[in-house]
Amino acid sequence: MIEIRVHGRGGQGAVTSTELIAIAAINEGKYAQAFPSFGPERRGAPVMSFARISDAPIRTREKVYKPDIVMVLDPTILSIVDVTAGLKKDGMVILNTAKEEGEVRKAFGIKAKMALVDATGIAVKHLGRPITNTTMLGALIKASGVVNIKSMKAPLQDRFGRIAEKNFNAMNVAYKQTA
Repeated sequence: MIEIRVHGRGGQGAVTSTELIAIAAINEGKYAQAFPSFGPERRGAPVMSFARISDAPIRTREKVYKPDIVMVLDPTILSIVDVTAGLKKDGMVILNTAKEEGEVRKAFGIKAKMALVDATGIAVKHLGRPITNTTMLGALIKASGVVNIKSMKAPLQDRFGRIAEKNFNAMNVAYKQTA
């Protein structure tokens, strides 16, 4: 089982991103869960969302305390939340940033494996808005292989309708640019 924790801010699509990856996994014949963790937060407040993906039925229903992967939609979260809390020893952080790996490690003390992509830049260019959820899914898929990127097409179409193609294109650019 792969457990994923997504950190973002209210309104950035953290919940949507976990729902989309779970739907793609289910469409591939896997088992999946997606659920948020937030209270009465307002737009812009830190939020978390979780996903589990497995080849076998998933029996646990609790939030993800020891993720294999942490995905960070907004790099400003790093200065207020320890996103690596509970991260498994061989876990990975997937981060939206234009910074180089060395800068990120020095500034935030992240010792885990990392995958980096300028999701904000990609989202602004391809979507016209700095909403990074679908863009970061491209980075997640590249870094983890948790689903095939082609499996995201149907969930995006169902969720976003006429703007699905823009989201899929942004996701593909992030997939290609993830380091």
